[in-house]
Amino acid sequence: MIKAETLSRTYGSVKAVASVSFEIEHGEIVGLLGHNGAGKTTIMKMLTGYLEPSSGTARVDEFDVSNDRAAVQQQIGYLPENCPLYPEMLVVEHLEYAASLKGIPQEKVAERIRYSISKTKLADVALQPVSTLSRGYRQRLGVAQAILSSPKILILDEPTNGLDPSQILEMRALIKELSNTATVLISTHILQEVQAVCDRVIIINRGKKALDAKMAELRTANRLSVITNLAPAAAATIFNEVLKLKVVSHEEENERHTYILQLAGNGSDPAIDEAVAKVAKVLVEKGHKIFSIQPQIRDLETVFGEITAGGDRNVGASADQSAADGSENKGVTDDRGDSKAPDESGDSKATDGSSVESSDEESTEEREATKE
Repeated sequence: MIKAETLSRTYGSVKAVASVSFEIEHGEIVGLLGHNGAGKTTIMKMLTGYLEPSSGTARVDEFDVSNDRAAVQQQIGYLPENCPLYPEMLVVEHLEYAASLKGIPQEKVAERIRYSISKTKLADVALQPVSTLSRGYRQRLGVAQAILSSPKILILDEPTNGLDPSQILEMRALIKELSNTATVLISTHILQEVQAVCDRVIIINRGKKALDAKMAELRTANRLSVITNLAPAAAATIFNEVLKLKVVSHEEENERHTYILQLAGNGSDPAIDEAVAKVAKVLVEKGHKIFSIQPQIRDLETVFGEITAGGDRNVGASADQSAADGSENKGVTDDRGDSKAPDESGDSKATDGSSVESSDEESTEEREATKE
């Protein structure tokens, strides 16, 4: 289980993450969705113990991340957004080294490496130097090291980043398979990834939790789209007072008015059918034309658009956060971090071997805080 309580992270006066709380139960696949720079990677780093929260707490399997970081990291398989790799090692050597850091018993190392290579389709490049791998293969190697120790919890930051369409399908299938024995938290800014593999979505917008809902709930049709010749002045009376339906939006084109009406309740099929019948009956009785009436299903794309349409994203905050804690808004266009070797960037290995982290991170944060 993962539990975050009012997690916050600030850089000077910039609040990169603001009081984010959620719980994730065993076996769930949860998508952390948001624009680049929204705070997703910062949240993941705090959950895995690679970044101290400014306030709030995070717990993994009843261990407090701040107080029991080593115990937490033993439970976790972590894929950073741009996974640092050792370019001079062969792929199999890299996995052997990761296995030793994770404390996998020697007699099980070969078995676990074979498993990881098989699941991530790395057999064809197992004896190649990491430096020769394409971006997609490097990403798969990052996933391979994350699943090496059969972790109870998988935290994957942009797991399909750099993969081609067929590899994306394979990765989705793998994530679903892994959820049979592990809790999976993935971050992405791609709506289709969440829709394809996740049971639940948490939307992060400008550092705050904007939505936490099951995917099935988002697919519920709890609105009606009505196109009629009914003018707005009369619509307020008929829809709000007579039918007790809230008008969410109104558009007019060629003397045809399109109204989106909010239904009460969860939008079950009987409730929708009853609402359609009532609306049609009242409009016809009052002599108005009906050009169209149908349920409107608010999918994830619609909901995400509504949440993020409330104003421009805080570009300044995103830039400061990126400079301080990694590469939150690099997105898929910047692959420099993926090819940068640990010995080139001064990275050092985490205690459990689940990832390699930059030793410059905290000093960078201090510089940013000083600027502020």
